[in-house]
Amino acid sequence: MATRSLWRTGRNLAVFSATVCGGSAAAAIATTEDPAKTLKLLTAIPIRLFRDSVTAASIVFDYEYSLWGLREGSVEISKVKHEVHLRSARKLQELCFRNGGIYIKLGQHIGQLEYLVPQEYVQIMRESMLNKCPVSSYDQVCEVIKKELGETPDKLFSEFDPAPIASASLAQVHVARTHDGQKVAVKVQHTHMTDTAAADHATVDLIVNTIHRFFPAFDYRWLVDEIHESLPKELDFLVEGKNSEKCLDNFRKLSPHIADYVYAPKVYWNLSTSKLLTMEFMDGAQINDVKSIQRLGIQPNEVAKLVSQAFAEMMFKHGFVHCDPHAANLLVRPLPSSKRSILGKRKPQLILLDHGLYKDLDFYTRTNYAALWKALIFADAKAIKENSVKLGAGEDLYALFAGILTMKPWNRVVDPAVDHLVIQGADSDRSELQMYASQYFPQISELLRRLPRVILLMLKTNDCLRAVNNSLVQESSLQTFFVVGKVSSEAVIEAKLLQRKSLLCWLNVWLDEMLLEARLFGMQIALWLLQLRKALSWGN
Repeated sequence: MATRSLWRTGRNLAVFSATVCGGSAAAAIATTEDPAKTLKLLTAIPIRLFRDSVTAASIVFDYEYSLWGLREGSVEISKVKHEVHLRSARKLQELCFRNGGIYIKLGQHIGQLEYLVPQEYVQIMRESMLNKCPVSSYDQVCEVIKKELGETPDKLFSEFDPAPIASASLAQVHVARTHDGQKVAVKVQHTHMTDTAAADHATVDLIVNTIHRFFPAFDYRWLVDEIHESLPKELDFLVEGKNSEKCLDNFRKLSPHIADYVYAPKVYWNLSTSKLLTMEFMDGAQINDVKSIQRLGIQPNEVAKLVSQAFAEMMFKHGFVHCDPHAANLLVRPLPSSKRSILGKRKPQLILLDHGLYKDLDFYTRTNYAALWKALIFADAKAIKENSVKLGAGEDLYALFAGILTMKPWNRVVDPAVDHLVIQGADSDRSELQMYASQYFPQISELLRRLPRVILLMLKTNDCLRAVNNSLVQESSLQTFFVVGKVSSEAVIEAKLLQRKSLLCWLNVWLDEMLLEARLFGMQIALWLLQLRKALSWGN
Protein backbone atom coordinates (compact mmCIF):
# COMPACT_ATOMS: atom_id res chain seq x y z
CA MET A 1 0.00 0.00 0.00
CA ALA A 2 2.77 2.43 0.94
CA THR A 3 4.74 1.64 -2.20
CA ARG A 4 1.67 2.13 -4.39
CA SER A 5 0.95 5.47 -2.71
CA LEU A 6 4.52 6.66 -3.20
CA TRP A 7 4.54 5.59 -6.84
CA ARG A 8 1.28 7.49 -7.35
CA THR A 9 2.99 10.58 -5.87
CA GLY A 10 5.91 10.23 -8.29
CA ARG A 11 3.60 9.62 -11.24
CA ASN A 12 1.47 12.66 -10.39
CA LEU A 13 4.61 14.76 -10.11
CA ALA A 14 5.70 13.70 -13.59
CA VAL A 15 2.31 14.47 -15.12
CA PHE A 16 2.08 17.81 -13.29
CA SER A 17 5.58 18.75 -14.44
CA ALA A 18 4.86 17.94 -18.06
CA THR A 19 1.59 19.88 -18.00
CA VAL A 20 2.83 23.06 -16.30
CA CYS A 21 6.21 23.15 -17.97
CA GLY A 22 4.63 22.37 -21.29
CA GLY A 23 2.80 25.67 -20.97
CA SER A 24 6.08 27.45 -20.32
CA ALA A 25 7.65 25.78 -23.32
CA ALA A 26 4.70 26.76 -25.48
CA ALA A 27 5.09 30.36 -24.35
CA ALA A 28 8.78 30.29 -25.24
CA ILE A 29 8.00 28.89 -28.68
CA ALA A 30 5.23 31.40 -29.27
CA THR A 31 7.64 34.30 -28.81
CA THR A 32 10.16 32.87 -31.29
CA GLU A 33 10.00 34.32 -34.83
CA ASP A 34 12.81 32.21 -36.34
CA PRO A 35 11.22 29.08 -37.98
CA ALA A 36 14.40 27.02 -37.57
CA LYS A 37 14.63 27.93 -33.91
CA THR A 38 10.95 27.14 -33.45
CA LEU A 39 11.47 23.67 -34.93
CA LYS A 40 14.47 23.13 -32.66
CA LEU A 41 12.42 24.12 -29.62
CA LEU A 42 9.51 21.91 -30.65
CA THR A 43 11.77 18.87 -30.80
CA ALA A 44 14.14 19.61 -27.90
CA ILE A 45 11.90 20.96 -25.16
CA PRO A 46 9.46 18.01 -24.83
CA ILE A 47 12.45 15.68 -24.42
CA ARG A 48 13.96 17.92 -21.74
CA LEU A 49 10.59 18.18 -19.98
CA PHE A 50 10.30 14.41 -19.92
CA ARG A 51 13.82 14.05 -18.48
CA ASP A 52 13.06 16.66 -15.80
CA SER A 53 9.80 15.00 -14.79
CA VAL A 54 11.24 11.50 -14.63
CA THR A 55 14.32 12.64 -12.67
CA ALA A 56 12.26 14.65 -10.17
CA ALA A 57 9.77 11.81 -9.67
CA SER A 58 12.60 9.29 -9.29
CA ILE A 59 14.38 11.37 -6.64
CA VAL A 60 11.18 12.01 -4.66
CA PHE A 61 10.23 8.33 -4.80
CA ASP A 62 13.73 7.21 -3.76
CA TYR A 63 13.78 9.44 -0.67
CA GLU A 64 10.23 8.59 0.39
CA TYR A 65 10.55 4.84 -0.16
CA SER A 66 14.12 4.40 1.17
CA LEU A 67 13.55 6.39 4.37
CA TRP A 68 10.07 4.98 5.04
CA GLY A 69 9.73 3.79 8.64
CA LEU A 70 13.34 4.52 9.67
CA ARG A 71 13.85 6.20 13.03
CA GLU A 72 15.34 9.70 12.83
CA GLY A 73 18.78 9.84 14.45
CA SER A 74 19.49 6.12 14.11
CA VAL A 75 22.68 4.71 12.57
CA GLU A 76 20.60 2.95 9.91
CA ILE A 77 18.91 6.13 8.65
CA SER A 78 22.28 7.93 8.43
CA LYS A 79 23.64 5.13 6.24
CA VAL A 80 20.52 5.03 4.06
CA LYS A 81 20.46 8.84 3.71
CA HIS A 82 24.06 8.78 2.50
CA GLU A 83 23.21 6.18 -0.15
CA VAL A 84 20.08 8.06 -1.29
CA HIS A 85 22.00 11.35 -1.43
CA LEU A 86 24.61 9.69 -3.68
CA ARG A 87 22.03 8.14 -6.00
CA SER A 88 20.03 11.36 -6.23
CA ALA A 89 23.14 13.50 -6.81
CA ARG A 90 24.19 11.25 -9.70
CA LYS A 91 20.70 11.44 -11.20
CA LEU A 92 20.81 15.24 -10.95
CA GLN A 93 24.33 15.28 -12.42
CA GLU A 94 23.21 13.22 -15.43
CA LEU A 95 20.21 15.52 -15.95
CA CYS A 96 22.43 18.61 -15.85
CA PHE A 97 24.83 17.22 -18.44
CA ARG A 98 22.10 15.98 -20.79
CA ASN A 99 20.15 19.24 -20.71
CA GLY A 100 23.15 21.61 -20.46
CA GLY A 101 22.92 25.39 -20.17
CA ILE A 102 21.09 26.63 -17.09
CA TYR A 103 21.15 23.12 -15.62
CA ILE A 104 24.95 23.08 -15.55
CA LYS A 105 24.91 26.53 -13.98
CA LEU A 106 22.58 25.14 -11.28
CA GLY A 107 24.90 22.17 -10.75
CA GLN A 108 27.89 24.51 -10.41
CA HIS A 109 26.08 26.55 -7.77
CA ILE A 110 25.25 23.39 -5.82
CA GLY A 111 28.88 22.24 -6.03
CA GLN A 112 30.03 25.47 -4.39
CA LEU A 113 27.63 25.35 -1.42
CA GLU A 114 29.84 23.24 0.83
CA TYR A 115 28.05 22.13 4.00
CA LEU A 116 24.91 24.04 2.96
CA VAL A 117 23.63 21.10 0.91
CA PRO A 118 24.34 17.41 1.57
CA GLN A 119 28.05 16.74 1.06
CA GLU A 120 27.32 14.01 -1.49
CA TYR A 121 25.78 16.59 -3.85
CA VAL A 122 28.70 19.01 -3.35
CA GLN A 123 31.33 16.37 -4.05
CA ILE A 124 29.70 14.97 -7.21
CA MET A 125 28.84 18.37 -8.67
CA ARG A 126 32.21 19.92 -7.85
CA GLU A 127 34.15 17.03 -9.42
CA SER A 128 32.26 17.20 -12.71
CA MET A 129 30.58 20.54 -13.37
CA LEU A 130 33.65 22.79 -13.61
CA ASN A 131 35.74 20.75 -16.05
CA LYS A 132 33.39 18.61 -18.15
CA CYS A 133 30.97 21.05 -19.74
CA PRO A 134 29.49 20.38 -23.22
CA VAL A 135 31.32 21.82 -26.23
CA SER A 136 29.70 23.59 -29.21
CA SER A 137 30.86 22.47 -32.66
CA TYR A 138 33.06 24.73 -34.77
CA ASP A 139 30.16 25.23 -37.20
CA GLN A 140 28.02 26.50 -34.32
CA VAL A 141 30.84 28.83 -33.23
CA CYS A 142 31.14 30.21 -36.77
CA GLU A 143 27.37 30.70 -36.87
CA VAL A 144 27.42 32.81 -33.69
CA ILE A 145 30.43 34.90 -34.82
CA LYS A 146 29.00 35.58 -38.27
CA LYS A 147 25.61 36.53 -36.82
CA GLU A 148 27.22 38.87 -34.26
CA LEU A 149 30.00 40.49 -36.31
CA GLY A 150 28.90 39.86 -39.90
CA GLU A 151 31.96 37.80 -40.91
CA THR A 152 33.40 34.35 -40.29
CA PRO A 153 36.40 33.88 -37.94
CA ASP A 154 38.89 33.49 -40.81
CA LYS A 155 37.98 36.98 -42.07
CA LEU A 156 37.93 38.69 -38.66
CA PHE A 157 41.16 37.15 -37.35
CA SER A 158 44.49 36.23 -38.93
CA GLU A 159 44.42 33.00 -36.88
CA PHE A 160 41.57 31.22 -35.10
CA ASP A 161 41.93 27.83 -33.39
CA PRO A 162 38.80 25.72 -34.08
CA ALA A 163 39.36 23.70 -30.89
CA PRO A 164 38.36 25.50 -27.68
CA ILE A 165 40.86 25.74 -24.82
CA ALA A 166 38.03 25.79 -22.27
CA SER A 167 34.29 25.24 -22.15
CA ALA A 168 31.91 26.35 -19.41
CA SER A 169 28.17 26.25 -18.84
CA LEU A 170 27.39 29.37 -20.91
CA ALA A 171 30.24 29.65 -23.40
CA GLN A 172 33.58 28.33 -24.64
CA VAL A 173 36.90 30.04 -25.32
CA HIS A 174 39.04 29.92 -28.49
CA VAL A 175 42.56 31.26 -28.99
CA ALA A 176 42.94 33.66 -31.93
CA ARG A 177 45.23 36.35 -33.27
CA THR A 178 44.10 39.75 -34.53
CA HIS A 179 45.28 41.16 -37.86
CA ASP A 180 47.72 43.42 -35.99
CA GLY A 181 49.32 40.37 -34.34
CA GLN A 182 47.72 40.49 -30.85
CA LYS A 183 47.00 37.11 -29.25
CA VAL A 184 43.43 37.09 -27.92
CA ALA A 185 40.91 34.82 -26.22
CA VAL A 186 37.49 34.76 -27.90
CA LYS A 187 34.59 33.76 -25.65
CA VAL A 188 31.64 32.48 -27.72
CA GLN A 189 28.22 31.85 -26.20
CA HIS A 190 26.72 28.38 -26.70
CA THR A 191 23.99 28.60 -29.36
CA HIS A 192 21.35 26.79 -27.32
CA MET A 193 21.52 29.14 -24.32
CA THR A 194 19.06 31.77 -25.53
CA ASP A 195 16.93 29.16 -27.34
CA THR A 196 15.79 27.30 -24.24
CA ALA A 197 16.65 29.59 -21.29
CA ALA A 198 13.05 30.68 -20.54
CA ALA A 199 11.60 27.17 -20.68
CA ASP A 200 14.56 25.72 -18.76
CA HIS A 201 14.12 28.20 -15.95
CA ALA A 202 10.42 27.33 -15.68
CA THR A 203 11.15 23.61 -15.42
CA VAL A 204 13.95 24.00 -12.85
CA ASP A 205 11.73 26.34 -10.82
CA LEU A 206 8.93 23.78 -10.83
CA ILE A 207 11.19 20.90 -9.80
CA VAL A 208 12.72 22.81 -6.87
CA ASN A 209 9.30 24.02 -5.70
CA THR A 210 7.81 20.54 -5.99
CA ILE A 211 10.64 18.91 -4.05
CA HIS A 212 10.22 21.59 -1.38
CA ARG A 213 6.52 20.74 -1.21
CA PHE A 214 7.32 17.12 -0.38
CA PHE A 215 10.42 17.91 1.71
CA PRO A 216 9.98 21.32 3.41
CA ALA A 217 13.52 21.14 4.85
CA PHE A 218 14.95 21.17 1.30
CA ASP A 219 14.18 24.80 0.54
CA TYR A 220 16.52 25.98 -2.21
CA ARG A 221 14.03 28.18 -4.03
CA TRP A 222 16.37 31.10 -3.36
CA LEU A 223 18.96 29.42 -5.58
CA VAL A 224 16.54 29.32 -8.53
CA ASP A 225 15.57 32.94 -7.86
CA GLU A 226 19.24 33.92 -7.86
CA ILE A 227 19.91 32.15 -11.16
CA HIS A 228 16.81 33.78 -12.65
CA GLU A 229 18.13 37.22 -11.64
CA SER A 230 21.79 36.72 -12.54
CA LEU A 231 21.55 34.62 -15.73
CA PRO A 232 20.39 37.43 -18.08
CA LYS A 233 23.37 39.52 -16.94
CA GLU A 234 25.77 36.59 -17.39
CA LEU A 235 24.39 36.01 -20.89
CA ASP A 236 25.21 39.60 -21.87
CA PHE A 237 28.96 39.61 -22.46
CA LEU A 238 29.03 43.40 -22.78
CA VAL A 239 28.02 43.52 -19.11
CA GLU A 240 30.89 41.14 -18.34
CA GLY A 241 33.37 43.40 -20.14
CA LYS A 242 32.13 46.46 -18.25
CA ASN A 243 32.33 44.56 -14.95
CA SER A 244 36.00 43.73 -15.54
CA GLU A 245 36.83 47.39 -16.21
CA LYS A 246 34.85 48.58 -13.18
CA CYS A 247 36.62 46.01 -10.98
CA LEU A 248 40.07 47.29 -11.94
CA ASP A 249 38.93 50.90 -11.66
CA ASN A 250 37.79 50.20 -8.07
CA PHE A 251 41.20 48.82 -7.18
CA ARG A 252 42.94 51.88 -8.68
CA LYS A 253 40.69 54.34 -6.83
CA LEU A 254 39.83 52.56 -3.57
CA SER A 255 42.73 50.11 -3.05
CA PRO A 256 45.73 51.67 -4.81
CA HIS A 257 48.17 49.84 -2.51
CA ILE A 258 47.40 46.52 -4.24
CA ALA A 259 46.06 47.75 -7.61
CA ASP A 260 49.20 46.60 -9.45
CA TYR A 261 48.82 43.12 -8.01
CA VAL A 262 45.32 42.51 -9.46
CA TYR A 263 44.65 42.34 -13.19
CA ALA A 264 41.85 41.56 -15.64
CA PRO A 265 42.26 40.99 -19.39
CA LYS A 266 41.84 43.98 -21.69
CA VAL A 267 38.59 43.88 -23.71
CA TYR A 268 38.61 44.43 -27.48
CA TRP A 269 35.29 46.23 -27.78
CA ASN A 270 35.33 46.36 -31.60
CA LEU A 271 35.30 42.54 -31.64
CA SER A 272 32.77 42.07 -28.82
CA THR A 273 28.98 41.88 -28.63
CA SER A 274 26.43 40.58 -26.13
CA LYS A 275 27.22 36.99 -27.23
CA LEU A 276 30.88 37.34 -28.13
CA LEU A 277 33.73 38.68 -26.00
CA THR A 278 37.25 39.18 -27.32
CA MET A 279 39.88 39.70 -24.63
CA GLU A 280 43.62 39.87 -24.20
CA PHE A 281 45.02 36.33 -23.94
CA MET A 282 46.50 35.67 -20.51
CA ASP A 283 49.39 33.33 -19.73
CA GLY A 284 49.57 32.17 -16.14
CA ALA A 285 49.31 29.26 -13.75
CA GLN A 286 45.89 28.16 -12.55
CA ILE A 287 45.41 29.13 -8.93
CA ASN A 288 45.31 25.52 -7.64
CA ASP A 289 48.34 24.35 -9.66
CA VAL A 290 50.91 24.69 -6.88
CA LYS A 291 53.81 23.13 -8.81
CA SER A 292 53.39 25.51 -11.76
CA ILE A 293 53.18 28.47 -9.37
CA GLN A 294 56.42 27.40 -7.70
CA ARG A 295 58.13 26.97 -11.08
CA LEU A 296 57.34 30.63 -11.75
CA GLY A 297 59.34 31.52 -8.63
CA ILE A 298 56.20 32.45 -6.68
CA GLN A 299 55.44 31.24 -3.16
CA PRO A 300 51.93 29.68 -2.82
CA ASN A 301 51.40 31.26 0.61
CA GLU A 302 51.96 34.70 -0.97
CA VAL A 303 49.29 33.89 -3.55
CA ALA A 304 46.87 32.80 -0.81
CA LYS A 305 47.50 36.08 1.01
CA LEU A 306 46.94 38.11 -2.19
CA VAL A 307 43.68 36.31 -3.03
CA SER A 308 42.38 36.93 0.51
CA GLN A 309 43.34 40.59 0.40
CA ALA A 310 41.91 41.22 -3.09
CA PHE A 311 38.51 39.73 -2.25
CA ALA A 312 38.42 41.30 1.21
CA GLU A 313 38.96 44.69 -0.45
CA MET A 314 36.11 43.96 -2.88
CA MET A 315 33.69 42.80 -0.18
CA PHE A 316 34.44 45.26 2.60
CA LYS A 317 35.57 48.41 0.75
CA HIS A 318 34.43 48.36 -2.89
CA GLY A 319 31.00 46.79 -2.44
CA PHE A 320 31.36 45.28 -5.94
CA VAL A 321 32.28 41.61 -5.67
CA HIS A 322 33.34 38.94 -8.16
CA CYS A 323 31.06 36.08 -7.03
CA ASP A 324 32.50 33.17 -9.00
CA PRO A 325 36.13 32.85 -7.83
CA HIS A 326 36.57 29.11 -8.39
CA ALA A 327 39.94 27.77 -9.51
CA ALA A 328 39.21 27.95 -13.26
CA ASN A 329 38.59 31.71 -13.01
CA LEU A 330 41.80 32.67 -11.21
CA LEU A 331 45.29 32.72 -12.73
CA VAL A 332 48.65 33.72 -11.26
CA ARG A 333 51.70 35.16 -12.99
CA PRO A 334 54.80 37.02 -11.80
CA LEU A 335 54.15 40.73 -11.28
CA PRO A 336 55.40 42.23 -14.60
CA SER A 337 57.32 45.04 -12.90
CA SER A 338 58.96 42.82 -10.28
CA LYS A 339 62.42 41.29 -10.32
CA ARG A 340 63.60 38.12 -8.65
CA SER A 341 64.78 38.48 -5.07
CA ILE A 342 68.14 37.23 -3.83
CA LEU A 343 66.44 33.89 -3.17
CA GLY A 344 65.03 33.81 -6.70
CA LYS A 345 61.44 34.59 -5.68
CA ARG A 346 58.97 36.76 -7.61
CA LYS A 347 55.95 38.71 -6.41
CA PRO A 348 52.57 37.36 -7.64
CA GLN A 349 49.92 39.08 -9.72
CA LEU A 350 46.35 37.76 -9.54
CA ILE A 351 44.46 37.59 -12.85
CA LEU A 352 40.67 37.58 -12.55
CA LEU A 353 38.72 35.85 -15.34
CA ASP A 354 34.99 35.47 -16.05
CA HIS A 355 33.44 38.70 -14.80
CA GLY A 356 29.85 37.76 -15.56
CA LEU A 357 28.64 37.33 -11.99
CA TYR A 358 29.14 40.35 -9.73
CA LYS A 359 27.09 41.59 -6.80
CA ASP A 360 26.71 45.09 -5.40
CA LEU A 361 26.71 45.44 -1.61
CA ASP A 362 25.02 48.61 -0.40
CA PHE A 363 26.71 50.66 2.32
CA TYR A 364 24.63 49.18 5.16
CA THR A 365 25.20 45.56 4.09
CA ARG A 366 28.88 46.07 3.30
CA THR A 367 29.58 47.80 6.61
CA ASN A 368 27.75 45.22 8.71
CA TYR A 369 29.37 42.34 6.82
CA ALA A 370 32.80 43.89 7.45
CA ALA A 371 31.94 44.43 11.13
CA LEU A 372 30.81 40.80 11.37
CA TRP A 373 34.09 39.48 9.96
CA LYS A 374 36.06 41.80 12.24
CA ALA A 375 34.13 40.34 15.20
CA LEU A 376 34.74 36.78 13.97
CA ILE A 377 38.48 37.31 13.64
CA PHE A 378 38.73 38.84 17.13
CA ALA A 379 36.23 36.37 18.72
CA ASP A 380 33.89 39.16 19.87
CA ALA A 381 30.69 37.25 20.72
CA LYS A 382 28.57 40.37 21.34
CA ALA A 383 29.53 41.98 18.00
CA ILE A 384 29.05 38.67 16.16
CA LYS A 385 25.47 38.47 17.40
CA GLU A 386 24.75 42.15 16.78
CA ASN A 387 25.95 42.16 13.17
CA SER A 388 24.52 38.73 12.32
CA VAL A 389 21.10 39.96 13.43
CA LYS A 390 21.51 43.12 11.35
CA LEU A 391 22.23 40.96 8.29
CA GLY A 392 19.03 38.94 8.82
CA ALA A 393 20.14 35.79 10.70
CA GLY A 394 17.88 36.50 13.66
CA GLU A 395 18.35 36.20 17.42
CA ASP A 396 18.02 32.40 17.26
CA LEU A 397 20.32 31.52 14.32
CA TYR A 398 23.21 33.98 14.61
CA ALA A 399 25.52 31.29 16.04
CA LEU A 400 24.72 28.99 13.13
CA PHE A 401 25.43 31.83 10.68
CA ALA A 402 28.83 32.39 12.31
CA GLY A 403 29.51 28.66 12.08
CA ILE A 404 28.69 28.54 8.36
CA LEU A 405 30.95 31.51 7.64
CA THR A 406 33.89 30.07 9.54
CA MET A 407 33.23 26.31 9.26
CA LYS A 408 33.63 26.13 13.04
CA PRO A 409 31.27 25.27 15.93
CA TRP A 410 30.30 28.17 18.20
CA ASN A 411 32.72 27.26 21.00
CA ARG A 412 35.63 27.57 18.54
CA VAL A 413 34.24 30.76 16.96
CA VAL A 414 34.44 32.58 20.31
CA ASP A 415 37.68 30.94 21.45
CA PRO A 416 40.18 33.78 22.18
CA ALA A 417 43.12 31.78 20.78
CA VAL A 418 44.70 33.61 17.84
CA ASP A 419 44.32 30.56 15.56
CA HIS A 420 40.75 29.74 16.62
CA LEU A 421 39.38 29.90 13.06
CA VAL A 422 42.12 27.87 11.38
CA ILE A 423 40.85 24.62 9.87
CA GLN A 424 43.65 22.09 9.89
CA GLY A 425 42.09 19.99 7.11
CA ALA A 426 42.15 16.79 9.16
CA ASP A 427 39.55 14.11 8.47
CA SER A 428 38.22 14.51 12.01
CA ASP A 429 37.56 18.23 11.39
CA ARG A 430 35.72 17.49 8.15
CA SER A 431 33.69 14.70 9.74
CA GLU A 432 32.69 17.05 12.56
CA LEU A 433 31.55 19.71 10.08
CA GLN A 434 29.54 17.20 8.05
CA MET A 435 27.92 15.90 11.24
CA TYR A 436 26.87 19.44 12.21
CA ALA A 437 25.54 20.09 8.69
CA SER A 438 23.42 16.95 8.83
CA GLN A 439 22.26 17.55 12.40
CA TYR A 440 21.19 21.16 11.79
CA PHE A 441 19.98 20.82 8.22
CA PRO A 442 16.44 22.20 8.90
CA GLN A 443 17.94 25.21 10.71
CA ILE A 444 20.41 25.76 7.86
CA SER A 445 17.53 25.77 5.37
CA GLU A 446 15.64 28.28 7.51
CA LEU A 447 18.73 30.49 7.76
CA LEU A 448 19.18 30.44 3.97
CA ARG A 449 15.54 31.42 3.57
CA ARG A 450 16.00 34.42 5.89
CA LEU A 451 19.26 35.86 4.62
CA PRO A 452 19.26 38.40 1.76
CA ARG A 453 20.31 36.79 -1.54
CA VAL A 454 23.37 39.02 -1.75
CA ILE A 455 24.62 37.51 1.53
CA LEU A 456 23.92 34.01 0.18
CA LEU A 457 26.17 34.87 -2.76
CA MET A 458 28.83 35.99 -0.28
CA LEU A 459 28.55 32.56 1.36
CA LYS A 460 29.12 30.93 -2.01
CA THR A 461 32.06 33.25 -2.69
CA ASN A 462 33.43 32.46 0.76
CA ASP A 463 33.27 28.71 0.01
CA CYS A 464 35.07 29.20 -3.33
CA LEU A 465 37.84 31.20 -1.67
CA ARG A 466 38.21 28.63 1.10
CA ALA A 467 38.68 25.88 -1.51
CA VAL A 468 41.28 27.99 -3.34
CA ASN A 469 43.14 28.75 -0.10
CA ASN A 470 43.18 25.08 0.91
CA SER A 471 44.61 24.06 -2.47
CA LEU A 472 47.44 26.58 -2.07
CA VAL A 473 48.52 25.97 1.51
CA GLN A 474 46.86 22.59 2.25
CA GLU A 475 45.08 24.03 5.28
CA SER A 476 43.38 27.30 6.12
CA SER A 477 46.09 29.82 6.86
CA LEU A 478 46.29 32.07 9.90
CA GLN A 479 47.91 34.65 7.62
CA THR A 480 44.76 34.87 5.47
CA PHE A 481 42.60 35.44 8.57
CA PHE A 482 45.03 38.16 9.63
CA VAL A 483 44.49 39.85 6.24
CA VAL A 484 40.70 39.56 6.47
CA GLY A 485 40.76 40.97 10.00
CA LYS A 486 42.89 43.92 8.92
CA VAL A 487 40.83 44.84 5.83
CA SER A 488 37.45 44.38 7.54
CA SER A 489 38.59 46.51 10.50
CA GLU A 490 39.84 49.27 8.19
CA ALA A 491 36.49 49.23 6.37
CA VAL A 492 34.58 49.60 9.64
CA ILE A 493 36.76 52.56 10.69
CA GLU A 494 36.35 54.22 7.27
CA ALA A 495 32.56 53.80 7.55
CA LYS A 496 32.58 55.44 10.99
CA LEU A 497 34.59 58.38 9.63
CA LEU A 498 32.00 58.91 6.90
CA GLN A 499 29.12 58.91 9.38
CA ARG A 500 30.57 60.97 12.26
CA LYS A 501 31.57 64.59 12.03
CA SER A 502 32.01 65.92 15.58
CA LEU A 503 35.47 66.21 17.17
CA LEU A 504 34.52 63.71 19.91
CA CYS A 505 33.42 61.16 17.32
CA TRP A 506 36.68 61.65 15.40
CA LEU A 507 38.59 61.08 18.66
CA ASN A 508 36.65 57.83 19.28
CA VAL A 509 37.46 56.64 15.78
CA TRP A 510 41.13 57.49 16.28
CA LEU A 511 41.15 55.49 19.54
CA ASP A 512 39.47 52.57 17.71
CA GLU A 513 42.21 52.74 15.11
CA MET A 514 44.95 52.70 17.73
CA LEU A 515 43.29 49.73 19.44
CA LEU A 516 43.06 47.95 16.11
CA GLU A 517 46.75 48.50 15.40
CA ALA A 518 47.62 47.11 18.83
CA ARG A 519 45.44 44.04 18.33
CA LEU A 520 46.80 43.42 14.84
CA PHE A 521 50.36 43.81 16.12
CA GLY A 522 49.64 41.27 18.85
CA MET A 523 48.12 38.96 16.26
CA GLN A 524 51.21 39.33 14.05
CA ILE A 525 53.52 38.48 16.99
CA ALA A 526 51.40 35.41 17.75
CA LEU A 527 51.56 34.44 14.09
CA TRP A 528 55.38 34.66 14.08
CA LEU A 529 55.58 32.59 17.26
CA LEU A 530 53.29 29.92 15.81
CA GLN A 531 55.38 29.79 12.63
CA LEU A 532 58.56 29.51 14.73
CA ARG A 533 57.06 26.68 16.77
CA LYS A 534 56.06 24.85 13.59
CA ALA A 535 59.56 25.30 12.16
CA LEU A 536 61.15 23.95 15.35
CA SER A 537 58.79 20.96 15.39
CA TRP A 538 59.80 20.14 11.79
CA GLY A 539 63.45 20.31 12.85
CA ASN A 540 62.80 17.66 15.49
